[in-house]
Amino acid sequence: MPDRRRMCGLPRLRHARDAQSLAYLVALPALVAWQWVHGFWWPLYAALLFLTLGIGVIHHNHTHLRMWRGRWANRVTDFAITLLQGHPTFVFWPAHVANHHRHRHGERDVARTYRFRGGDTNHLAGYLLHPIQAAWVLYPHILRWLAALRRRGPGAFRYCVAQYAVWLGSWALLLAIDWRKALLLVIVPQLHGLHWLLATNYLQHAHADGRTGARGDTRGSALNYARNFEGLVNPLLFNIGLHTAHHENPHAHWSDLSHLHRERYRARVDPSLNEGGLLLYMLRVLVLGTVVPRWRSRPLMPATRASTVEPHLH
Repeated sequence: MPDRRRMCGLPRLRHARDAQSLAYLVALPALVAWQWVHGFWWPLYAALLFLTLGIGVIHHNHTHLRMWRGRWANRVTDFAITLLQGHPTFVFWPAHVANHHRHRHGERDVARTYRFRGGDTNHLAGYLLHPIQAAWVLYPHILRWLAALRRRGPGAFRYCVAQYAVWLGSWALLLAIDWRKALLLVIVPQLHGLHWLLATNYLQHAHADGRTGARGDTRGSALNYARNFEGLVNPLLFNIGLHTAHHENPHAHWSDLSHLHRERYRARVDPSLNEGGLLLYMLRVLVLGTVVPRWRSRPLMPATRASTVEPHLH
């Protein structure tokens, strides 16, 4: 018999596990709306801040593997994520897929962690600065990509510009209604989520081996370009911690990364790159490591190599 969902034109998820993604996409605006009407309540605000992290990961996953079996459902999801994240979703193509996944923390990766002042670092100051540094070098890269897109694909260019219009229009509307609530409940949480979206690159790659990132570069272990986190972050945030498996299988659904990490990659990366809980790692390396040297991570790249990269913002 014909598929009734197909006959009725109903959207279909590619994978049942993306029901979790949909739950996060619905829960975040519900928490904003409840507090907008009934007032601020810190437990709900804490949940709201957590969900901004989830939206960033959903954006990432949706870019690599579209969530729906249908173009229009995916386009609606693009705009929904744009509204919830506070930034257009298209930027993941030039900044992440065509840059980070292509060069995998290698020397041509625009936002590689060892590019900036101080070189190959992994400390609290580096973590806090990395989102600003990354945005500084990524946005010119994104604008050049947009300029090229305007020439070769005017329709796609208009689609990207429409995402900017929806995002900035939503901010303008909410600020006009009540600027205090807009800042507290929408803009600040979105900036929080965007910070984590960019800072995650530092957590996953700082002190990893950038020599092995570029395809075809066989120096050292070919998998030592990324760090993995095996704790609670994965069921809560769509296996975002299993970074090697994701890089090696960028079109795999996020739910498949657990067995890929366990069966194919865990034993093949440097043991120092397989961590337990994300928060415990941050406490140990970024906080305690500032005063206790033995808690600091060790770089996997030779110091001479790390010192040859650009020592300043571009």
